[in-house]
Amino acid sequence: MFISRRAKEIQASPIRKLKPLADEARKRGIHIFHLNIGDPDIPTPEPIIRAFHQYNGPILGYGPSQGFEELRQAIADYFAGYGIKLTADNVLITIGGSEAIHFSFSVVADPGDEIIIPEPFYTNYNGYATFADVRIVPLPLKVEDGFRLPPKEQIEALITPRTRAILLCSPNNPTGTVYTEEELQRVVDLVKKHDLFLIGDEVYKEFVYDGLQHKSILEFKEIENRVIVVDSISKRFSCCGARIGAIVTRNEEVYQAVLKFAQARLCPPSVEQYAALTAYRMGLDYFGPIREEYQRRRNVLYEGLTSIPGVFLRKPQGAFYVICRLPVKDSEHFAQWMLTDFSLNNKTVMVAPGPGFYATPGRGQDEVRIAYVLKEEDLVEAIEILRRGLEKYRKLFG
Repeated sequence: MFISRRAKEIQASPIRKLKPLADEARKRGIHIFHLNIGDPDIPTPEPIIRAFHQYNGPILGYGPSQGFEELRQAIADYFAGYGIKLTADNVLITIGGSEAIHFSFSVVADPGDEIIIPEPFYTNYNGYATFADVRIVPLPLKVEDGFRLPPKEQIEALITPRTRAILLCSPNNPTGTVYTEEELQRVVDLVKKHDLFLIGDEVYKEFVYDGLQHKSILEFKEIENRVIVVDSISKRFSCCGARIGAIVTRNEEVYQAVLKFAQARLCPPSVEQYAALTAYRMGLDYFGPIREEYQRRRNVLYEGLTSIPGVFLRKPQGAFYVICRLPVKDSEHFAQWMLTDFSLNNKTVMVAPGPGFYATPGRGQDEVRIAYVLKEEDLVEAIEILRRGLEKYRKLFG
């Protein structure tokens, strides 16, 4: 039986591929603390839930391929709250932020073209690149440096005649790094100089800690026609299952190209768009308490992890993830072992192995990504389980 090259080459998700082992552990009566996936436990706002229940249209028919105009305008108004001027015609609704990234890759690059992405990066970028037959060129970053962007010359050295775009995720998944205006300016200068696109994955922009401010790439006027921003309600409003995202661009040619892809998949889901409309109208004040909650969790996680011998990490500045180095040689094996062979009081933890967040072979072998989307008391318990698991694992495997 023939299976396509594309299907064979697409990478299995390090976030989800260990789920069968987790399911088996659960059948054995083991409780699992899921540190592997960024699925917020903070309740979805009640007005959004009500919007789902209150839909009473007689038919769930097709909607516009670009999404309902009322929602697109609400998103433009939402960005206006950050001082960013947009119109509804700068916004196209997608089936989650994932589709927005897939469409962006497909529009800015031909098969075999290149997109530069700092690594480690959100693992599903690999899948979207495979869909579009685009090559990811990794820009290696280091945990010792806090995953900061390198000097402009180091970034420019990766640009070739086939480079079509640079993608930045800030606040970053999986590192938690928030890029400064100066770091962004380095990339903006290169985008302008080499006639590239700049794709911004900004779905975590509300979650920035310690008084830092998020800077959107939409604010750089000198490249406003070269910018594509990915937006989503998933993490922001605890709506991961609603699958509503958006592409935001002021480039009319890009917008029309994306629209053709959107027409090919017909339309985004209708009821979810009504719920998203409620979400975007909630106002920015909603995020204050949520931001404070995630910052407290970040602090608990950081203090706990840094107390474990051999664990190294930098304090994340935003989103709700951290990449940390463990005192193991094979994080994949360790993550599996925690699910198959270790528990403490019938409890264990599930983490995402590091290699899946890299395009460079061999990188991330001793790293894991941890998502702090659990209550503080659960994080404390999960950290203790991780500590005890590492102690036993090192005795067995060195």
